[in-house]
Amino acid sequence: MTDISPLDQARILSEALPHMQQYDEETIVIKYGGHAMGDEETAKNFARDIVLLEQTAINPVVVHGGGPQIATMLKRLGIVSEFAAGLRITDAATIEIVEMVLAGSVNKQIVGYINEAGGKAVGLSGKDGNMVKATKTTRTIVDPDSHIEKAVDLGFVGDPEKVDLTLLNQLIGYELIPVLAPLATSKEGQTLNINADTFAGAIAGALKAKRLLLLTDVPGVLDKSKKLIPQLSVKDARKLIADGTISGGMIPKVETCIYALEQGVQGVVIIDGKMQHAVLLELFTNQGTGTLIHK
Repeated sequence: MTDISPLDQARILSEALPHMQQYDEETIVIKYGGHAMGDEETAKNFARDIVLLEQTAINPVVVHGGGPQIATMLKRLGIVSEFAAGLRITDAATIEIVEMVLAGSVNKQIVGYINEAGGKAVGLSGKDGNMVKATKTTRTIVDPDSHIEKAVDLGFVGDPEKVDLTLLNQLIGYELIPVLAPLATSKEGQTLNINADTFAGAIAGALKAKRLLLLTDVPGVLDKSKKLIPQLSVKDARKLIADGTISGGMIPKVETCIYALEQGVQGVVIIDGKMQHAVLLELFTNQGTGTLIHK
């Protein structure tokens, strides 16, 4: 890192003031996952940034994924996953590992890094305090031979149905940083795995968060010529899905953004989590980073 003079450091802090005031006492949900979690140094930098938010009177809530870590553990244990329509079928053996990795090793690692950086993180999953109740996900695929649509049972995979804020309200605003693993319970008491983006959208919506930041592997939403689109309204986003500009894995991400906005989140930002200090750049500088989606 190039040395910056004390004067420049002071100027940078001073320029951050209006941004800090904008988010004062506000809740920001940050979805951190997959490859954005990267190596140890990236994870430690992320943790420091989260502690900095808490120090500036912002209430951060972290939701994490763990797809790559789950895949590694399944391989190590020799559990072979079945896929349908590109989606992993989560059977009883798999959900046990998913829970172990998400609510166990990944969750506690993030908690450890935040605490090491001087924060007070609390690791939880959607099962704790009945925070998130979910229903089993059903997906349909078209049989290539008969062209008949048929339902696919994805196993222990769910969609959030109801968020109970009792537990989170005990933590937020008391210098405690919730770190949430995207697991929930069904009405029948089964553990269900929830897509981390969807889970973060449901939490942010229930908390009426000022911002939901989705840290991903891409710079944001790109136009036809692969240039970053700095901001989009929901209407624009729907148009870009319809005309194919937004395609592939970006569609569910943008749909999560729209869902969160409909639930009451003020703005959702898709940013590249591999970029150093992505969260601080987005919240505390004029240029921001990534794509902001708003109503």
